[in-house]
Amino acid sequence: MNKLSHENLYSLEEYARVREQFRADVMAHKKNRRVAIGDHAALYFEDRFTMQYQVQEMLRIERIFEAEGIQEELDVYNPLIPDGMNWKATFMIEFGDEAERKAALAKMIGIERGLWVRVDGFDKVHPIANEDLERETEDKTSSVHFVRFELTPEMAAAVKRGADISAGIDHPAYNAETKLSAASRDALAGDLH
Repeated sequence: MNKLSHENLYSLEEYARVREQFRADVMAHKKNRRVAIGDHAALYFEDRFTMQYQVQEMLRIERIFEAEGIQEELDVYNPLIPDGMNWKATFMIEFGDEAERKAALAKMIGIERGLWVRVDGFDKVHPIANEDLERETEDKTSSVHFVRFELTPEMAAAVKRGADISAGIDHPAYNAETKLSAASRDALAGDLH
């Protein structure tokens, strides 16, 4: 997949003009890219469009307009764009109550290693997780993990042909599985060569 460059971004002034519509378009796009796994976990599958939004928002918030600063943001977010043979996602553990979340995270150390996706007819694929930095301590895991699922050419071809996709977590403190909707499957198929 194409990485983002300076030419793909709006200037701060341009972004101020188009932000409302751009944000609405991104939110609509993201709807089919969120996969809930049970009541308290979700995968948010990233792509070039979602990462453009992240970069644009960071540039806006930080008021970055110089080439060097823009490049720094691109260097942070470009690695989260799938390359055509993988899916990249933000894995979130979601509890509304802070005390409940804290207690759960203490029990969920290693949960990202129990995460998986499966293309129908193939084995589960466990992610490569947190390549940017360590996200757990001996006391707890983070509520946010960045994961990459590497697929074989055969898996990618099956997805392109409409094979079902499941996602799940096998962990002593959290065990859940879900089948992706057709809309989510089709969105993820678009990430593959």
